[in-house]
Amino acid sequence: MATKKKNLKKSAKTAKAPTGTATAQPQAAQAQAQGQPDPTALSIGDLKNLSTILDVASTRGAFKANEMAGVGFLYNKLQAFLAKVAPEQAPEGTAGAPATAEGK
Repeated sequence: MATKKKNLKKSAKTAKAPTGTATAQPQAAQAQAQGQPDPTALSIGDLKNLSTILDVASTRGAFKANEMAGVGFLYNKLQAFLAKVAPEQAPEGTAGAPATAEGK
């Protein structure tokens, strides 16, 4: 009988563990408030790297024939997204370039 009570206490402690993960959300929000980047955020650079990884993996034969359609669809969708987003970022990075070309 005493061992059952101990087992119940142990199971009650382990049942409380998932509630500890709920506190991770406020900690992440607190980290963002302090100016730290969100570690789970994806950047455009991350998506470009993913595109490169898909290209290399397909070149090396990492995907089976029946998987190629899905991989190709995702790759094309990713490329279209990057092409759409790239013009938005280009003016920021090349803002000074046209001025120097005109100045010559």
